[in-house]
Amino acid sequence: MIKVILCDDHALIRRGIRDTLSDAQDIEVVGEAGDYGELRALMRQQSCDVLVLDINMPGRSGLDVLHVLKDEGSPIKVLIVSMYPEDQYAIRALRAGAFGYVNKGGDPQLIVQAVRTVSQGRKYVTPEIAQMLVESLTTPVAENAHEKLSDRELQTLVMIASGKRLSDIAEE
Repeated sequence: MIKVILCDDHALIRRGIRDTLSDAQDIEVVGEAGDYGELRALMRQQSCDVLVLDINMPGRSGLDVLHVLKDEGSPIKVLIVSMYPEDQYAIRALRAGAFGYVNKGGDPQLIVQAVRTVSQGRKYVTPEIAQMLVESLTTPVAENAHEKLSDRELQTLVMIASGKRLSDIAEE
């Protein structure tokens, strides 16, 4: 049985992911968290094989959580779920230590396949991400401006672009 913890600040999204994963006989959702603090408390109480983690959360982003887990030497395999297009975050998340990246707008069954794949210690990439990786290996590509930004700078830029006020961003 693959034990999964979900971490997303939107309860509706967590429920949808939980319901999708619950249909699989070999996957059990053992806990849910809405932010980094809840996640840390939950992880002290409950072990898991796979952490399904939103990339954009209040407080610490999914990328921040990846860096913390990597620094701690955690054996947990992280699957990033995001509403952002693969070209903005997928490669960055994989470089930060994620085992896979799934877009929230995709087929719900992809997350089941992704959880199974990363639980085996293998990377999960969509055909779009695979194409991006192949293109980056075979053709010299001019670096996009957003690729030059740090994780925090990119997160701040995305919040500004989504219409958040600077004072709200500063609080996060």
